[in-house]
Amino acid sequence: MNRIPYGKQFIEKKDIEAVVEALKSEFMTQGPKIQEFEETVAKYHNCKYAVAFCNGTAALHGAYYALGLKENDEFITTPITFAASGNGGLYLGGIPKFVDIDKNNYNIDTIKIKDAITPKTKVITPVSFAGFPVDLKRIKEIVNETGYDIKILHDAAHAIGAICDSRNIVDYADATILSFHPVKHVTTGEGGMVLTNNKEVYKKLCLFRTHGITKNQEELIEKQGDWYYEMQELGYNYRITDLQCALGIVQMSKLDHSLYQRNKIAQFYDENLKDVEWLTLPLNYFSKEWLKDSEYESLQKKPNNLNSYHLYPILLKNKEDRKDFFDYMRENNIFVQVHYIPLHLMPFYKEKYGFKKGDFPNAEDFYSKEVSIPMYPILTQEELDYIVSTIKKFKKGDQL
Repeated sequence: MNRIPYGKQFIEKKDIEAVVEALKSEFMTQGPKIQEFEETVAKYHNCKYAVAFCNGTAALHGAYYALGLKENDEFITTPITFAASGNGGLYLGGIPKFVDIDKNNYNIDTIKIKDAITPKTKVITPVSFAGFPVDLKRIKEIVNETGYDIKILHDAAHAIGAICDSRNIVDYADATILSFHPVKHVTTGEGGMVLTNNKEVYKKLCLFRTHGITKNQEELIEKQGDWYYEMQELGYNYRITDLQCALGIVQMSKLDHSLYQRNKIAQFYDENLKDVEWLTLPLNYFSKEWLKDSEYESLQKKPNNLNSYHLYPILLKNKEDRKDFFDYMRENNIFVQVHYIPLHLMPFYKEKYGFKKGDFPNAEDFYSKEVSIPMYPILTQEELDYIVSTIKKFKKGDQL
């Protein structure tokens, strides 16, 4: 069997043609494809505004900035996430506070959020880990109960297109970020985006992305001519190119297919690994009954709940087996991965903020047992059968 990665981009002829067309056009950057891509993603999520960035980390940095995080303000997030979820706040001098995960869904434990809130809390950044939608409605209720002006920044880098109780990933959040890395559902090579329904947040994002500079005649302090521009805030060059956005537009046309296929693959894993006694599978708290209905096949009609399955994380019940299993799978050309080393255990966070082992036991237990097995829409049935059979042979003494 050829190498099977844990995630992989899905590039077809029409993707390549779109990039070549953009390459031959007048604009390679700062052109019309950027706005078209932003409008495409915003419309898909029924959202007013979208601002594309050069990567997901830049999008997080911009979102924290636009939501008003300043030096010594506190922000709350989960330890089980990629470094960027925390780093985006650190870039602005924010102070990180972590809340342990819920053992059932691997997202931030909403019951524990309230205890972490202080008068210094300015932003809560829940992460929809692996594509499992976090309970934004409950987090919004908690924020309202405190009476503080706390913004919700949804890190949906794993969860584009996800639905929870008929609400999408922008509902209840002040801003939502996406990532377009090659292993994500939609790729632009590298890329990110912030979605928001708040016009002031949108305007700040646009400034932040382009050096703090504007040429918008309505926003200029002085007006001297069409050539005139002003740097009104300290921003960054976080722009994305037209080449990338041309790819992203075509990729968005395939998103529903990707979501459908990922759910079919998850269903296959659910059914074929459920009797492996030394494994814990991700809790199937969203029914997949809709997969049996042909009306949903194109996902033009969507179910009330939809997990976007960026990852399919399995847990080894005996954490001592994790390294052997990881090595065994890779020896058999199945390139599994681990998501994630808890942020509070990273040397930087330990040394600067005093976090230590034992602070967040659920996150640490999850990390010690987790392995992400392959999940992407172009996995073949032969590859899926091979993955399942290889997993089952790990404990049987008949390893390949």
